[in-house]
Amino acid sequence: MEETRHKIIMVDDNMANLTMGRNMLKTFYEVYPAPSSAKFFEILENVTPDLVLLDIEMPEMNGYEAIKKLKADERFANIPVIFLTAKSDENSELEGFDLGAVDYISKPFSGPLLLKRIANQLLITEQKKELLANQAVLQDYADNLEERVHSKTKEVINLQNAVLSTVADLVEYRDQLTGGHVTRTQMYLKALTDELIREGLYQDEMAGWDIDFFLSSAQLHDVGKIAISDMILNKPAKLTMEEFEIMKSHVTVGVDAIERIMRNTEEHAFLNHALLITGTHHEKWDGTGYPMGLKGKNIPLEGRLMAIADVYDALIAVRPYKEPFSCEQARKIILESSGTHFDPILVEVFKNVVSEFERVSREIGGSVNG
Repeated sequence: MEETRHKIIMVDDNMANLTMGRNMLKTFYEVYPAPSSAKFFEILENVTPDLVLLDIEMPEMNGYEAIKKLKADERFANIPVIFLTAKSDENSELEGFDLGAVDYISKPFSGPLLLKRIANQLLITEQKKELLANQAVLQDYADNLEERVHSKTKEVINLQNAVLSTVADLVEYRDQLTGGHVTRTQMYLKALTDELIREGLYQDEMAGWDIDFFLSSAQLHDVGKIAISDMILNKPAKLTMEEFEIMKSHVTVGVDAIERIMRNTEEHAFLNHALLITGTHHEKWDGTGYPMGLKGKNIPLEGRLMAIADVYDALIAVRPYKEPFSCEQARKIILESSGTHFDPILVEVFKNVVSEFERVSREIGGSVNG
């Protein structure tokens, strides 16, 4: 298949120059001779050239005027123009370059020089087009990169949440009478953290938190119960001291399990919160909790928040050894435990969102008493 040849319009009011130039170029290019600027613009309405050879000294409209008109039309503004001129002074060349010319060829011109100058400019033009095309591709890639990253991140987070939910469900299937506990505690935590943010409390401790990761990680707070015997987990009576010690071990078992996962994967940011929640949600503000007996703000904020959510839900839920408390009774117990079991600041926050706790307890499944 024959390659399409480049089109060149040559503009010169001297017919001898036009004829000579056409003869020099016709072997390599499609040449359109124009004896005046007016004729040049007539040809442009039907032919879009790859390059223009433009004489400067012409009657009616000279080359400088013609290039101004050409560059003012956005259809033709990027067409390279080489001036053909008998002028050799520096000011004339500078004026031409300022108006958008890409080169000057002095008349009378030699055939080889003319061909070389034209070939160079056509090559530069093609390279510019290729560069612009590549820039467009890169810009499109950049424009869509954020969306692709967001989509991929969402996929990863969805996968993480699916894994966390599956593990949490396994725990709930074994702990037969706490259905809905994981979902409810997540929603309690959301109410608490939203209020903390609204009130501007504990900003330093929450700096850098990914709240979505925090809420998702909360699903693992009782993961260690997988290792607890069914006889203890679902005992239809109060646990003995020995049995309670075994039950308390679910905290350290859960921490060990999460730490093993973290050691075996590079991407475990979503488990950082889970580790703290699992390990400290049974600690108490006055230091009488377990497993480490941490006190006050030595208990990570994650654990202090989860303590309120977990105890509230335990109070309103059916347990093998008790009937559910009412929401009002649960609220009263949480308030009375301020400064002993719970962080006093968080109890005040709880007071502001207790209606949301009550709504969640009524609407989310499980044997609870509103």
